[in-house]
Amino acid sequence: MTSLDTRSLLVHAPSDSDGEWWRHAVIYQVYPRSFADGSGDGVGDLPGVTSRLDHLAALGVDAVWLSPFYRSPQADAGYDVADYRDVDPLFGTLDDFDALLARAHGLGLRVVVDLVPNHTSDEHVWFRAAAASAPGSAERARYHFREGRGESGELPPNNWDSIFGGPAWTRVPDGQWYLHLFDSRQPDLNWEHPEVRAEFEDVLRFWLDRGVDGFRIDVAHGMVKAPGLPDWSGHVSMIDGSDGVDPLDRADEVTGSGNQGPMFDQDGVHDIYRAWNRVLAAYDGDRALVAEAWVEPLSRLARYVRPDEMQQAFNFAFLATPWHAPALREVIEASYATNDSVGAPTTWVMSNHDVVRHASRLGLSEPNARPNGIGRGDEQPDEQLGLRRARSASLLMLGLPGSAYLYQGEELGLPDHTDLPDDLRQDPAYFRTGGAERGRDGCRVPLPWEAGAPGLGFSPAGLTWLPQPASWTAYAADVQRGVPGSTYETYRAALVTRRADRLGTGGLTWDHTFGDDVIAFRNRDVLVVANLGSLPVALPEGAAVLLSSADLPGDGTLPADTTAWLRTR
Repeated sequence: MTSLDTRSLLVHAPSDSDGEWWRHAVIYQVYPRSFADGSGDGVGDLPGVTSRLDHLAALGVDAVWLSPFYRSPQADAGYDVADYRDVDPLFGTLDDFDALLARAHGLGLRVVVDLVPNHTSDEHVWFRAAAASAPGSAERARYHFREGRGESGELPPNNWDSIFGGPAWTRVPDGQWYLHLFDSRQPDLNWEHPEVRAEFEDVLRFWLDRGVDGFRIDVAHGMVKAPGLPDWSGHVSMIDGSDGVDPLDRADEVTGSGNQGPMFDQDGVHDIYRAWNRVLAAYDGDRALVAEAWVEPLSRLARYVRPDEMQQAFNFAFLATPWHAPALREVIEASYATNDSVGAPTTWVMSNHDVVRHASRLGLSEPNARPNGIGRGDEQPDEQLGLRRARSASLLMLGLPGSAYLYQGEELGLPDHTDLPDDLRQDPAYFRTGGAERGRDGCRVPLPWEAGAPGLGFSPAGLTWLPQPASWTAYAADVQRGVPGSTYETYRAALVTRRADRLGTGGLTWDHTFGDDVIAFRNRDVLVVANLGSLPVALPEGAAVLLSSADLPGDGTLPADTTAWLRTR
């Protein structure tokens, strides 16, 4: 008897109604500076995004999530916001945003925008006023300014590290220190201050009044810090999951590493989201809040999506799970159990702008390891193996009930740029760690649209703010459209079937007949079979293959690292 025999078959029951859009949507992340350039300066912008929205509509996604485009000095690629109510000239104007929103809605695409509430830019009007004022001022109370320790205050107020490396405190000329969990140009706001809470509720209304359909909340588990900002023996880190601890086994009282400790996942954040839920409820159209919360275990994450808080939370436990069938089965089952307990949808994601693309992670000797970037001198992924596994993993993910997130370019099978010269890197994590972390630039390279065009069609002038790998010519969108079996056409076919068969609101029942190395489940009338082992497995006789992540041999078997969607009698 295998471990599979002890599992219940029905994991998640189907819904008779599609309900709110965010319960089953496929949402496509656009990283504006790398999606499409309309101005010709080599940096993507809002008009560029608008010009390529037809691609997303044809792909079959339901919504677009835009990474930050606000006015910013770009110290952290726009996650250092100087003005939450304006568009940075690098990306265009508010009129350009309105035109993008109108075009997206005209194509049937909803639009979710990024909100960065944990910190501002050091060029935000509030921080400029704080830096110019005296210790103890009302302006400084909006941030975390503290006296230092040591005989003359020469030591930071506590021992916290920045996620980007180095101390989490920077000293100003008058001797006080301010807290920044990320770069020194990203000071953390004090969310105990009523003006901070009122300001962000007004920012929500500003964009809701323009017609946005929701917000992705950056560092949603941050904002509130433990009283007194106590020392902590752990170590914060970028989004890597490299501490090797099973996200399903963590105790609630975590003192390890990663996104844990007194600066994260404090109970007070939930009061903020209850207030934001009330703001959104005053608008029609099922507006949504999405939490970027690297919280473990899953039972803690489920607290963010209780009925009076957010609508979704990214399921990073799924992204971080090894390419190992028993482990993936466990995290899938646990995800449904915890989210179903609070009536929330489960979301699925494999890549985003903060992690090495899964087409590269799955090509490493430790499949789905999560290095903080890959560069020259590091282990280079097996590009073909990584792509094969990535297609398989994506087809598995899109067959699961719930909502799914795609990161721009994954529908083309893009790997990271793993040979990017270090002198071209721009990620502050690279510089604050002295190059110990390669950073996130490799997953942020401008997209290839046209194989024969300068800059692969990203910009009318052929410019790209980061260089594209030579191999990306073969991944360009124009050479994949209409080509049976291409990664783009595989994604598109999956989204067509997912929508037609209502898989997003379907159920999940395990099928244990294929062995430990295979993940197999039924979702409505579709049987999803993913072979994560090294040997082929036999498919059910008479089954009709709806689509597969790789060509099938024709002998009734499913090869290794391949997923198929089947219709059985």
